[in-house]
Amino acid sequence: MDYYSSQINNLIEQFSTLPGIGQKTAQRLAFHVLNMPEDNVRRLSEALIEARTNIHYCKECYTLTDQEICPICKDPARNHRIIMVVENTRDLAAYEKTGKYDGVYHVLHGAISPMLGIGPGDIRLKELMTRLEGEVDEVIVATNSSLEGETTAMYISKLIKPTGIKVTRIASGVPVGGDLEYIDEVTLLRALEGRTEL
Repeated sequence: MDYYSSQINNLIEQFSTLPGIGQKTAQRLAFHVLNMPEDNVRRLSEALIEARTNIHYCKECYTLTDQEICPICKDPARNHRIIMVVENTRDLAAYEKTGKYDGVYHVLHGAISPMLGIGPGDIRLKELMTRLEGEVDEVIVATNSSLEGETTAMYISKLIKPTGIKVTRIASGVPVGGDLEYIDEVTLLRALEGRTEL
């Protein structure tokens, strides 16, 4: 039995499609939006549409940006000879919060997972290899410490080793099965400083 009108149900249903949002949270968000001033709702909806329309991949590192080249890749103060490979943009943001890494990034947008049918061709490995044709001294593999992250790290190592470029892996300190975006800055910094060659 429906307790709400079709439009309220539709709003709740749309919120519940978001990751981590259950039925009760979706309901709470729907009623919050309905109680917001109309101008705020308009700004929220415009921000969603503008973000979806204007945000795309950086042409160098494949992070999400609203410019052709992201601010990190554009920054001449960054060390473009060191590339940290991460699984997603949230992981990049986690490392940026430490304020201690001055290299650039490469975002894979996933990890190799045969169980889920995700192979090397489904993530941004080809683009990484193209970047390595330039002047690169080191590739830091900062994938998650999950089975998929470790598989991806080993695959990247085997791809890059023949080129003569140094390949390192972030050190322990990041718990097995942990996602980088949820780990505190100190742990991330220790893992970065204690990285080892693969």
